Amino acid sequence: MRDILPAEKSRRERVLSVIRDRYSAHGFDEIETPVMEEYARLHAGIGGDNEKLAFNVMKRGLDAEAIRAAADDPASLTDLGLRYDLTVPLARFYATHRAELPTVFRAIQIAPVWRAERPQKGRYRQFMQCDIDIIGDASSRAEAELIVASLDALDALQLTGASVRINDRRALDWMLEAFGFSEAERPGVLITIDKLDKVGAQGVIAELRSRDATVSAVDAFELFLTGEHPSVAEIFGGEQIRGMLPDGAPDEIVEHLVSLGTAVAAARDGAAVPLVFDPFLVRGMGYYTGTIFELAHPSVSYSLGGGGRYDGMIGRFLGQEVPAVGFSIGFERIVDLVDAQDLSEAAAVVIVHDRDVPMVELLAAKSAFVAEGARVRLEQRTKNVKGLLERAASDGYRQFAMLQAGQSAESLELKPLA
Repeated sequence: MRDILPAEKSRRERVLSVIRDRYSAHGFDEIETPVMEEYARLHAGIGGDNEKLAFNVMKRGLDAEAIRAAADDPASLTDLGLRYDLTVPLARFYATHRAELPTVFRAIQIAPVWRAERPQKGRYRQFMQCDIDIIGDASSRAEAELIVASLDALDALQLTGASVRINDRRALDWMLEAFGFSEAERPGVLITIDKLDKVGAQGVIAELRSRDATVSAVDAFELFLTGEHPSVAEIFGGEQIRGMLPDGAPDEIVEHLVSLGTAVAAARDGAAVPLVFDPFLVRGMGYYTGTIFELAHPSVSYSLGGGGRYDGMIGRFLGQEVPAVGFSIGFERIVDLVDAQDLSEAAAVVIVHDRDVPMVELLAAKSAFVAEGARVRLEQRTKNVKGLLERAASDGYRQFAMLQAGQSAESLELKPLA
């Protein structure tokens, strides 16, 4: 976890304001949920490996005897935990407030989450997530809306050229069945396939053999994984998708993915479809039931976000199935790529004043700029004016003016900060 200094905080808030604005423009409504959820809900088997990283909160009022009695069952010492994502809280929120929400609910959640990650570069134990979700729509329109809104947010952040890797968990399940993997071993096989980008085809095959997976199925998968596939001129469409899957791919799944490409292209004025079919995209969360996707950008090798359909999760809290799909932007990764100064339209002015300027004149000059929409900081002149201005520039200020006693705001000359 880390402290965030004023300049970085300002930068982060400018990026967040752009994301909020674009999500809102696409008809999503922002909600807020508590930072803690019930322990049983956070450890219901739907959070994947994130459940192991949850920070748990000890029950209040336990005495030494109760703690000793629970030595063999640490989970009995806790009843709450810090949220490790925003999807589990959203499912609980919807189950609680369904009667007060529209039939199709489009939610924005922008808030911190906590995971007991091993401290390392780019890994934080407290970090911000930016989620949009659509609950109550089982059609592919929901996925298309999420993809278009997320790409629009990146465009507004001037991160043009983004694309979305896309797959369907139903296609993965069908493919593993076609190769001959039993239903019981498929979850473990998916965990191994998810490492394809890191260890390569031979690494995946070696691990599958070490897991004692069905030998004939591993052989069939190896043949498919390392074999040649026909090149297809179509960039994203039915022919391309079928060419990247084993023969006999279900029409329903292929048509669903094709319809997404058609809808996204239409929403983006017929530009090239920014979707890339990846038959081995897995995404580790166990609650995904259909379409899954990851956000990619040519400037970096890692994902900038992702999500998918999780139709089964809300039913665990509500007692009946409710379709749901979500997309999460990786804010901590994106904020480092954005030139946030270019996102700020409001003027940011430093007024450097002499010691003898009356307080009335100082505040009058400041208020005049504030009234025009500027962000204003008052700084008393020091011997090292250059250092003062450099610090102001690093804090996001763009202009400065020198104020002497008797001057009004109208008489000040604004100069750019280098």
